[in-house]
Amino acid sequence: QVQLVASGGGLVQPGGSLRLSCAAPGFTLGAYAIGWFRQAPGKEREVVSCIQPKSGATVYLDSVKGRFDISRDNARNTAYLQMNSLKPEDTAVYYCARRVLFCSRNEREFDSWGQGTQVTVSS
Repeated sequence: QVQLVASGGGLVQPGGSLRLSCAAPGFTLGAYAIGWFRQAPGKEREVVSCIQPKSGATVYLDSVKGRFDISRDNARNTAYLQMNSLKPEDTAVYYCARRVLFCSRNEREFDSWGQGTQVTVSS
């Protein structure tokens, strides 16, 4: 499976911001739904956000609505997750993944994944 390249994670204080990037060197990113997932220690992986390939419609986990913003730059073949007002509960490894046709909350329906990038929110 083709892997995406996730980057941009790091350590940030509560209330701070980070922007994660998801590059797709091996395919046209804009032709796929791109999802962001996260997994915290001891917890199941959950979908954070997803953007549709054509309409650009987006979906968000309830706990991040109003704080996170997913987008893509087709010229750079890269998707982004802008994370604002970060909370300690946002601490997790964040992954990006692709799915054909449209977004889904089911991670098993995504066929290609990035390596993940660590986000730590702590004072």
